[in-house]
Amino acid sequence: MCRVKIVETEVYDETDAASHSYKGRTPRTDIMFGPPGHLYVYFTYGMHYCCNVVTGVEGMGAAVLIRAVEPVDGLELMEGFRNKSGIELSNGPAKLCQALAIDKALNGHDLTASPLRLHINAPLPSSEITQTTRVGIRHAKDVPWRFYITNSTYVSKV
Repeated sequence: MCRVKIVETEVYDETDAASHSYKGRTPRTDIMFGPPGHLYVYFTYGMHYCCNVVTGVEGMGAAVLIRAVEPVDGLELMEGFRNKSGIELSNGPAKLCQALAIDKALNGHDLTASPLRLHINAPLPSSEITQTTRVGIRHAKDVPWRFYITNSTYVSKV
């Protein structure tokens, strides 16, 4: 079993030109318009998976991209999936998907059920969170919808 701590995220919704849901509901983005708490997984650059947690009310295309995680338990298993160790194991959206064996088979998965669950902890104080613009996108680059734990070494880009 693997456990990780989410240390970096980016927000996307249907009002946002950088969001997959911006042009409306399609077969690819259907999950983003569904109930919150489900996983939206997509394939990018012809070689990587990325995962998002659907966050909007049903009918609104909104999700949070998980950009980086810090391993808590199951390090050897994650290293085996990724063939990497240390910070490079999960300090990026495609890296963490590989380390956690997340692929298109988990698209639409209910995050209250096995094999992948999301547990909500108490929020961190805002003094421990950095808010900044998103990275790796062409549209709406100046929108400050990226959040990360300020002193985490697993953040993809500082």
